[in-house]
Amino acid sequence: MVMLLKGNIKSKQQGVVLVISLVFLIALTAVAAALMLNTTTDMRMSGASQEKVIATQEAVSAIDEIIYNEVKKVNTVEGVNNNAFTSALVTFPKTPTVSGNNTTATISSTNPYQLEADCPHVKAASSVQVFKCNVLRVQVTRNYGRTNNSTIQVNSGIAQELLNVGN
Repeated sequence: MVMLLKGNIKSKQQGVVLVISLVFLIALTAVAAALMLNTTTDMRMSGASQEKVIATQEAVSAIDEIIYNEVKKVNTVEGVNNNAFTSALVTFPKTPTVSGNNTTATISSTNPYQLEADCPHVKAASSVQVFKCNVLRVQVTRNYGRTNNSTIQVNSGIAQELLNVGN
């Protein structure tokens, strides 16, 4: 008779274990799904940060490219290098070409009256008011992102010395 009771209790316990294990399985599945959702969001955020860093580096490289190309501009008639930053201020703004995709650039005067300004102070000795400067701004705008709807803008200032022959 004792044996009969033990067998009866055992068969009732097997159903309870199944229900409890299903509850734990559902809870673990919910936790795993939540962790996977967080991981996907983190991956998207790190990808967007990486794209922004790359776009910033490309925009800074475009500034370097523009400065190099304008300083080393070759006069095709005379075959000599002419620094385009020494051009008359009325020739600015310019839209130089840049090799990067989704990148535009402009070179403009920072002086709204188109006047040659005194050069910024430097540590090197020079004669006072012998040199004037074209003070220009080089601005690069780079679109990035999956749909190119995010924008990075980099500005650089150029102060090109000019010999003041008017005085």
